[in-house]
Amino acid sequence: MPGLPGAPGLPGASGGAVAPSTSILLPPGATVGSETAATALPATPGGGERLSLRAAIERAVARNPSAGVAQAEAQRAAALERQARAAAWPTLVGQGIYTRLDDDRVLAGRVVAGQDQLSANVTLNVPIFAPRAWAQGTRAGDQTRVAQASAAEIRRQVAVATGRAYLSALTQLRAIEIGERARATAQAHLDFARTRLQGGVGNKLDEVRASQEVAAAETQVQGARLGLARSREALAVLLGSETPVDINGEAALEGPPAAAAEPGAAPDGLARRADVALAQARIRAADRAVSQNWTEYAPTLSALFQPFYQNPPTITLPKTGWQAQLVLTVPFYDGGLRYGLIAERRAIAESARESARSTMLQVRSEDRVAREAVARAEATLASAQESARLAEQARQLSGSAYQAGATTNLEIIDAERRARDAATSTIIAEDALRQARFDWMVAAGKLP
Repeated sequence: MPGLPGAPGLPGASGGAVAPSTSILLPPGATVGSETAATALPATPGGGERLSLRAAIERAVARNPSAGVAQAEAQRAAALERQARAAAWPTLVGQGIYTRLDDDRVLAGRVVAGQDQLSANVTLNVPIFAPRAWAQGTRAGDQTRVAQASAAEIRRQVAVATGRAYLSALTQLRAIEIGERARATAQAHLDFARTRLQGGVGNKLDEVRASQEVAAAETQVQGARLGLARSREALAVLLGSETPVDINGEAALEGPPAAAAEPGAAPDGLARRADVALAQARIRAADRAVSQNWTEYAPTLSALFQPFYQNPPTITLPKTGWQAQLVLTVPFYDGGLRYGLIAERRAIAESARESARSTMLQVRSEDRVAREAVARAEATLASAQESARLAEQARQLSGSAYQAGATTNLEIIDAERRARDAATSTIIAEDALRQARFDWMVAAGKLP
């Protein structure tokens, strides 16, 4: 502001467009976490560790309790798979028995059972044809893959929540920056009004009005600092941190390519989306379970081999020996259990297909909406920058006129308010563009 000593002005004081952080307007090929376009922002209170967007997402995925629970569930599913597959593997069991009778058992003057008996055997059971056990192992393996895909989806959700919390903190930092500049400008105006009053050329009303503007700017700064504190705490919770976490400058976000996807076509990177992969894993698991329904009617064949030791020997058992068996089991009737299982599997398969269809519709919709949101947010930011540039120009002209005595301080106060509001609108537009680009990267399967 000409004539107001020490006034730093608002962004765009040189007459150019208000300069939001340029790293949100990246050329094609930029990636999340790039620090090349980062801009310095005011230091955040608390002195916590500073993280980039990429580092914050990676740490959240590694440390967030929800992601940890999902990973533990995947490990549990793998353990259940091992239990299920064990039924199709051979088993080896040993047994030893010591028996003490009250006396020898004698028949026709011959001891048929000694008072002290020791027997032992080892039983080897080898499933030769066990389709039902094989199918159980296959289904358990599919469930392991579903659990792993579910864990990946939880990690994706954590990454998305972390990214949004990070961008929220970044917006609050920008709000603090703009608020502090507006406060400095208002303070310079107040100092100038007091100087005029002390010199006998001003009036008390001008000083009071200028003081009110300083208080309003201070309110804006304190509100932004509170918002930043909340965003830092939310980010710390997502990162599994005991202390607040600071952000490290700007977030470089990639925008969609200029060529939009054809109607009905799947967005690029769709297969990388964890929710899509989870839906497909559920379909594969359900369809495989249905395809193995025949195993519920199949017989099983097992081979048993049992060497034994008996001391003292008996009439029917020598001291040592062995026996072998082939055991065929045919399920004739089970009370309707298998029919219920078959119906359940078919219903699960149908539900999985419908769920996957819903997921695909949602994914395509998210991609289209995100592309449109980016385009509209870019246009909105351009308009907000132009508005802020004009508001700053009007503020400078009002300052010059006030210094020359051509206007009262009402005009300059109004111009300062408009400049502050325009700068705030620019912050909001910047945040909307960041959020839109972030949402597009999520929709396109580029995060995490």
